[in-house]
Amino acid sequence: MRVLVLGAGVVGMATAYYLWRDGHEVTVVDRQGGPGLEASYGNAGGLCPSFAGPWAAPGMVAKALRLSLTPRSPIRFRPQPDLHQWTWLARWVANCNVESFRRNKLRMQRVAHYSLACLRTLVDEAGLDGFDFHSDGVLQLFRTPEELELGRLSARALEELGIAWRLLNAGEVDALEPALAQRSAPIAGALHLPSDASGDSHKFSKALHQHLVARGVRFLFDTPVHAIEHEAAAITGVQAGPQRLVADAYVVALGSFAPRLLRPLGIRLPVYPLKGYSITVPVQDDGPDFQTALMDEHNKVMISRLGGRVRAAGMGELGGYDLSTDPEQRDMLVNVVREFFPVGLDFDRVETWAGLRPMTPDGPPVLGRTHWPNLFLNSGHGSNGWTQACGTSRIVADILAGRSPAIDMDGLTGERFGIASA
Repeated sequence: MRVLVLGAGVVGMATAYYLWRDGHEVTVVDRQGGPGLEASYGNAGGLCPSFAGPWAAPGMVAKALRLSLTPRSPIRFRPQPDLHQWTWLARWVANCNVESFRRNKLRMQRVAHYSLACLRTLVDEAGLDGFDFHSDGVLQLFRTPEELELGRLSARALEELGIAWRLLNAGEVDALEPALAQRSAPIAGALHLPSDASGDSHKFSKALHQHLVARGVRFLFDTPVHAIEHEAAAITGVQAGPQRLVADAYVVALGSFAPRLLRPLGIRLPVYPLKGYSITVPVQDDGPDFQTALMDEHNKVMISRLGGRVRAAGMGELGGYDLSTDPEQRDMLVNVVREFFPVGLDFDRVETWAGLRPMTPDGPPVLGRTHWPNLFLNSGHGSNGWTQACGTSRIVADILAGRSPAIDMDGLTGERFGIASA
């Protein structure tokens, strides 16, 4: 079967891999000049199924409104004259309760842990390396006793889900990760999550691209997708760049831009961009040698060692599709990294980046069939795109091939939003 994948981020690349592995003739189209150059380029690097959970949480509405009015806040809301934004917000607010949070977190945990297992298998099958992969776990750091108590509550939830964890005091944190010994940031304790990992999703996308090119997968870069064509019963082609592309099946993996393309097809995909920021700092010869990814719970900033670089990412700005970088947000990330690693990093050569996380209002992605029998979705991964990419892509490949996915699909399809399947 000829399959056209729209989008060459880490989700689109993983989709192409699993479709190629099934024997399909695969073409991947993207407006950028190479793979993994949008949301996959500068994210935190965390492969963190233990963290997977919805942004829609109890108390989050009040917290987001309060923080939006605070200078140098990690959360900002910028109202837009956009019905899509306000419709998304109404659905998000409706999910900010205990029952919805628990249901959605369990759904996200299910797909995230499956995805990390898929990633490990893919890496072995394809012989991929060179993407700074570390399977040394994550330390969720708490600065205050109050945050530590919330960590204890999280640990109980992890235990219910069968996820390995260990609660550490400050001394045990230093023993586990000696690179933190020079920090100025206070640490009351930490939650150690040994089953999580980290890696560079942009490098992974490039390595997978090379692997697939050598095996006949076709890539069309610098080729923006303008429209999906259809007749009464099926998708008939795609207008991309100056050409018309035709396939037997089509997979949309376009992140935050998927709703605009799908709307003329009668598909109201409730995905809205949540802007995030990152900095990448070169490590000097005497720089911190840490492998465990760090989550500063106080500032909601994740810090990862990616080869000769340190990546710090966080923030949440709900305000449309603007990709400009804010010096205040950059400075906040620099200050957080300095607190943990005051020496050994070249802060004169900081790379600043902003990207758009494609968020659903409830948290889980939207996978599988639509009412068009040859159109499939791999969309709405939010801030968990790197964590979920391989699992959701294998699921979509299974559905396209008529196989039952390996995990329960309850709450992971478009049916929960009234997106009918064929």
